[in-house]
Amino acid sequence: MVDQAKALILGCSISGISAAKLLLNLGYNVYISDYGKCPDKFVKDVDELASKGVQLEFGGHTEEFLKGAAFAVTSPSIPNDAKIYTILKELGIEVISEPDLAYRESGSKDAFIGITGTNGKTTTTAAVSHLLSARFKAPACGNIGCPPTAFVLDKPDWFVTEISSFQLEKSKLFRAHIACWTNFTPDHITWHGSLENYFNAKAKMFLNQTSKDFAILNGQDKKLTEFGNLCPGQVFFFDKELENNCAFIKNNIIYTKINNITEKIIELSECNLSGHHNYQNLMCAILISKLAGLPTELVRERLKTFKAPEHRMERFAQFDGITFYNDSKATNPESAIAAIDAFNDQKVVLIAGGRDKLTSLNEFCSSVKNHINSVILIGEATERFESELRKNGFDKNIYKENSLQSAVDKSIELKPQSVLLSPACASFDMFSGYEERGKVFKDYVISKFSNK
Repeated sequence: MVDQAKALILGCSISGISAAKLLLNLGYNVYISDYGKCPDKFVKDVDELASKGVQLEFGGHTEEFLKGAAFAVTSPSIPNDAKIYTILKELGIEVISEPDLAYRESGSKDAFIGITGTNGKTTTTAAVSHLLSARFKAPACGNIGCPPTAFVLDKPDWFVTEISSFQLEKSKLFRAHIACWTNFTPDHITWHGSLENYFNAKAKMFLNQTSKDFAILNGQDKKLTEFGNLCPGQVFFFDKELENNCAFIKNNIIYTKINNITEKIIELSECNLSGHHNYQNLMCAILISKLAGLPTELVRERLKTFKAPEHRMERFAQFDGITFYNDSKATNPESAIAAIDAFNDQKVVLIAGGRDKLTSLNEFCSSVKNHINSVILIGEATERFESELRKNGFDKNIYKENSLQSAVDKSIELKPQSVLLSPACASFDMFSGYEERGKVFKDYVISKFSNK
């Protein structure tokens, strides 16, 4: 407990609310300052905090409200160039991230697993939590939905933390005993200012490790294999067979080599996930779980019962000989490519489009040519996607629709074996987020066949 020290929370967000509740329990005087108004979804939480003595201000940051704070916990959504950071610097107030706070107050500095990457973070985080829960208290937290500060007082054995580049960029204290980088492709460049800044933000989690920690990197990513030489922790690679410290696939079986011992883990046919990108996620989860102390037999047993989280290559329905896949989380071309490449030798309709991230579509078009029979485009990206597909040799079976619902109607009309929603775009031109987009897709598909 502390003696009424003042703690400042910047931003009334899910992480800010969680941090405020923890700090209140630890005895701090808690102040929440938000440049905007209180989000409707947090009104109940804010009222509860106010009833317990938390001070609040909305509609701006005033110096009188800020000054005197021992530190400030910032929201990852506040832009890097926000004026508030200049004010806090002038006031001499240290700014930390919400994961920093969880790490500092956890009482167990080797209890954190950190999982980052452009794609695959959530599936890997969910898989690790599922596996470790066979023996440990190991909640999935962080960018996956529930902040790590929400679990600090429960004292879990492991904080299985999905951590974004936004969170890492503002982190100063956070150290993952086991850190995993699933892959690295261009994303969030506008936010970070450059691809180099985006890479460096993620790299912080690994460069902050010690020689007693573990770094798990993608063995098929040249930039990450080179980065392994800079990591102070013990480096392991997945999806690449090496003399030691690796996980790899051979003859449709996942193996590990740890401490010079090769072990067969599981046959791919025994897994509920499909697609090589998902097998990479499982290799990450396997290495993490074994390094965290889970015996191989429990790893194998739990893998057989793990299913992909919603909106991530989710096979959710089969009607009239058509299988439907919801991959709404594919908000960039690289993620969509991973889903598209999971299909071979079958008639597949791809629904793509949304708010364009304006990255190269050459590899996306190549995958479409090799694996997709027809493409249905929706949203703001329609014209560029059509132009790039035709320019790259996919010049037939392209359809344009005004809504996701009409795209589903058209896909059924084409009588494929599979329909894949993997947009390769953000969703904000038509939906509040990828979750709503995926839910609308699933609900409409099911409604189409509910009376049959």
